[in-house]
Amino acid sequence: MPSRASKTGVKRDFVQVAKSVVEQAIGEHLDGTPLPPEPPDTRNPAAVALSKLGASKGGKARAEKLSARRKREIAKKAAAARWKR
Repeated sequence: MPSRASKTGVKRDFVQVAKSVVEQAIGEHLDGTPLPPEPPDTRNPAAVALSKLGASKGGKARAEKLSARRKREIAKKAAAARWKR
């Protein structure tokens, strides 16, 4: 499986990254043309708020419900998946 850094669109060269940081900071390309505007957020604000609320509770609530034995099984499976790479 390729690493995240090798996905298309990710700039790996230090100079390219520095250039994009400068362009974002000044709000335009270095040749003077403006950056394209960011697309508007079309998500439903109520759904976004509900999602954030559930996400903040989810992991903690799940961990509290799991037995120590089940947590250990999950941890072993995760470790095996990491070492498999």
